[in-house]
Amino acid sequence: MTGDLTNVNTSTESTDSTVSIVVPVLNEIETLPELLRHLSRLGKSNAIHYDIVLVDGGSHDGTGQAATQAGFRVVSSPKGRARQMNAGASVIRGDILLFLHADTRLPQNALEQVHSALEQTGQASWGRFNVRITGDAFMLKIVAGMMNLRSRITGIATGDQAIFIHRSLFDEVGGFPDLPLMEDIELSKRLRAITRPVCLHSRVITSGRRWIDNGVWKTIVLMWQLRWAYWRGVPAEQLAERYR
Repeated sequence: MTGDLTNVNTSTESTDSTVSIVVPVLNEIETLPELLRHLSRLGKSNAIHYDIVLVDGGSHDGTGQAATQAGFRVVSSPKGRARQMNAGASVIRGDILLFLHADTRLPQNALEQVHSALEQTGQASWGRFNVRITGDAFMLKIVAGMMNLRSRITGIATGDQAIFIHRSLFDEVGGFPDLPLMEDIELSKRLRAITRPVCLHSRVITSGRRWIDNGVWKTIVLMWQLRWAYWRGVPAEQLAERYR
């Protein structure tokens, strides 16, 4: 397994028009080969300069070592998506940051779309993609459609939608809040107070494994309960216990 990084800038110096991709990982050894192939193919379908960092939150299955051996840059961080993504953002220096979950795949020409969307705003901005959830259950199509519609109406994005943001704006809001859950919701709220997101129609594809394994309807109910509780002020630490 090798990483084709010929079009990737691995420098930590600030570079204009570079999209920096931050991928938090934790015990992803089974799905890692496909993830790395996807990341390697980005250079073949995008003309935009980019770089990548995988942030390992303490994997015990060899995820970090395997990614390093494949030629990818890997840094270590305390466990937790927010902490991992902040750690990645701190060591990678593109002017645009794109946060990609390990089970989410970008559409063709994604980086060109991100760059074009943010450049057209003429100001520090942020955005997200529409999402499609994999799986045979028809309800997953409804869930994805509702996620995209709700996000467009509320200006709130989820991590599954591959949030992208100008670095200056990311720094202005202090990065992801140090929360064990709802870090994407809280970040969106802080960003939305400054400017609403750019909502791209292109779809990222994210795994429906959790939905299917735990039951689609059961997961839908749980997610709405967690969001409602968070809106009412229940600490994210308590909600994280219910989410596990």
